[in-house]
Amino acid sequence: MDEKKISELLSRISTIPGMMGGRPVIRKQRFTVSNVLELLASGMTYDEILEEHPILEKEDIIASLLYASLQINNTRVLHAA
Repeated sequence: MDEKKISELLSRISTIPGMMGGRPVIRKQRFTVSNVLELLASGMTYDEILEEHPILEKEDIIASLLYASLQINNTRVLHAA
């Protein structure tokens, strides 16, 4: 994926202090990235999610996955001895 597309997708994700506990939201609405990930984890398809939540667009789902991937890549896990 090229840098321009990545930037466009990530521009859909915002963290707004005081909104949804400061969790990342989609297009400054009250729908969090974690909500999208939970729907996907439950086995719902893109089409099912979009039908059930008309506020979302396909690019929002892709942006949520990209955002989560980038967050995991920037996370270090420490194991206590």
